[in-house]
Amino acid sequence: MIPWVQLDSARTPDGAQELRLKRRGDEFSIMLGTNELMNSRLSGSEEALAKLSCERVAGRKQPRILIGGLGMGFTLRAALAALDSDAAVTVAELVPAVVAWARGPLAGIFDGCLDDRRVTIREADVGQLIRLGAAAWDAILLDVDNGPEGIVYKGNDSLYGVAGLAAARAALKPGGVLAVWSQGPDSGFTRRLKQAGFIVEEINVRARVKRGARHVIWIAANGR
Repeated sequence: MIPWVQLDSARTPDGAQELRLKRRGDEFSIMLGTNELMNSRLSGSEEALAKLSCERVAGRKQPRILIGGLGMGFTLRAALAALDSDAAVTVAELVPAVVAWARGPLAGIFDGCLDDRRVTIREADVGQLIRLGAAAWDAILLDVDNGPEGIVYKGNDSLYGVAGLAAARAALKPGGVLAVWSQGPDSGFTRRLKQAGFIVEEINVRARVKRGARHVIWIAANGR
């Protein structure tokens, strides 16, 4: 069996934990301790996050999409495939090393999507971008941490609380959508979305097409 080789590491924003980029043959993994956060062979649910979101805003002129979390680029690539040429996609990534990995060891997986003229990469907290403007986005996609029950960076928790959801709703255009990826279900988060005024769908998806672990995507529509 081909052994795993560590290519690089980076500290989480609070310095408390370490992310590790590993490779085994043509397979890549990003680890946090013994937890695998993402794997290059498991992209189904991240792609579904983008496809489901873009379906809800199809037909809008010059849609503006905000993606929280770059990861291995699966959500970004799927969004670009689903959106027209007049779209603008901003990706917020809090860990600079993740952006460096995308342009370095993971460049083959990203397949040039970071150079798409529709894409802007911001090394920033997606929560800050959400709070910058009212009615600014047609869709906000959050593939941050492990979902509402974060394990990487406690600062991410603010995205999923009452204040964070209120800020996200205010940042959406009328009829816009907030889409959230999660490792698993969370009834408390579903309840908070509804309390924030969203119209909520909770969708189970597979890590791989028709197989693999079940993940959850919330599609929360701004009914204003």
